[in-house]
Amino acid sequence: MVTEPLGGRPDHGGDQHGDGGHGADRYGVDRSAVDRSGTLGEVGERAIIAMFTTAVAHGPESSSGSDIVIGSGDDAAVFDVGPTVISTDTAVQGRHFRLEWSGAAQIGARTVVQSAADIAAMGGRTTGVVVALACPPHTTVGWLADLNAGIVDAAHRLGARVLGGDLVAADEIVVSITSVGALDGLAPVTLSGARAGDVLAVSGPLGSAAAGLAVASRSGVAPMRRWQRDSDPRASVVSAFLLPAPDLSQGVRAARAGAHAMTDVSDGLVEELRTMATSSGVSLAVTGDAVPRCAEVDQVAALLGADARTWALTGGEDHELLASFAPGAVPPGWTEIGEVREGPARVTIDGDDIVGLSGWRAFDR
Repeated sequence: MVTEPLGGRPDHGGDQHGDGGHGADRYGVDRSAVDRSGTLGEVGERAIIAMFTTAVAHGPESSSGSDIVIGSGDDAAVFDVGPTVISTDTAVQGRHFRLEWSGAAQIGARTVVQSAADIAAMGGRTTGVVVALACPPHTTVGWLADLNAGIVDAAHRLGARVLGGDLVAADEIVVSITSVGALDGLAPVTLSGARAGDVLAVSGPLGSAAAGLAVASRSGVAPMRRWQRDSDPRASVVSAFLLPAPDLSQGVRAARAGAHAMTDVSDGLVEELRTMATSSGVSLAVTGDAVPRCAEVDQVAALLGADARTWALTGGEDHELLASFAPGAVPPGWTEIGEVREGPARVTIDGDDIVGLSGWRAFDR
C-alpha cells in the first residue's frame, strides 16, 4: 500500500507538514495533479492506494536490490534474504504522538525508527518495511502523502524499501510498521546471552527524548523555530523527542564485535536492564554517571529544575542500543557503563537496587 512519497523529503529538525507545492518531486512524480486538500473519505481508499503504488515506479527501490522478488503493488511482497528478522511497532494518536506536536512526515519516520531499532538490537540490517495505517475518513490526501514521505525517507536512510501494507478506516490514526531484516550470516544477538565478566555499553547518549517530552509537555513545540534560531538547547531535545536519530548500523557492528546480549533503549535504560538481567539470569551493575547524555540535556534540566541523570536512566524512546561484550570487544564509539556479574537477576545503579526507578510501561496511566 505505502510506497514512494509524493511529498518532499522531511526536515528532521522542525515542523514536517510538507510544502504542499506543485511540480515533480525528487523522484520525478508529478504532484500537480494531486489534490492535497481532498480527504480520504472523498477520494476513497483505492485512489489513495493507487497514488502510493504508482509512485513506487519512480523511486530507487524499483531498480535496486536483488532481494526483492515482488515489491509493492501485488497482494503481498516476496523477498529472498536468507534468515530473516521481523519486528512490529505501533504508534497510536494521543498515546504515542500528538498531531499538534508532530507533522505527518515526522510521525511516519519516527514509527519506522522505532520498529527498525528492534531489528538492529538483534544484530540485523533492516531490508524492508510493511505499513498498516488506520485513519479517519476526514484525513486529507496531503497529510497521507506527507506521512508516506516520512516513512519512505526513513526506510531509505536505513537502506530499506517499503514493501506495501494496508489502509483501513478508524476513529483515530494508528500507524503500525513491520520491519524485515537480514542477519547476513551473523548469529542473532539475544537478550539472554549476557555473561558474568562482560562489559555493559550503550551506542549513544540517553535522556534526550525524555528531556524533549518534558519541554513539549510544558510549552508545546510552537516556539521550535525561535529556539532553533536562538540556538536554544530546548530545540535540540524537542527534535530528539519528535524524531530520534540513533545510528542503527551499530547493531550490526556490535554483532560483528561478538556482542553476547543486546536490546534497544525504547522503554528507558532501567527497564531494558531489568529485562536483560532477567533473561540472562545475571546481575547488572551500572555506574550512573557513566551513562552518556548530550550537553543539551543537562542545560534543559537546569532550565526546568529537573534531574538530567534521571532522564538518562529512565527516559525512553532514544532507541540507542544496550549490549554486553567481552572485555576489550566494545566497538569504537560505544560507551562503557557497567559490568555483568553472577546472578541472581538483579540491577544496581552505583551499588544500590533500582527501587523506585522505572521507565515507560505501555499500560501505565
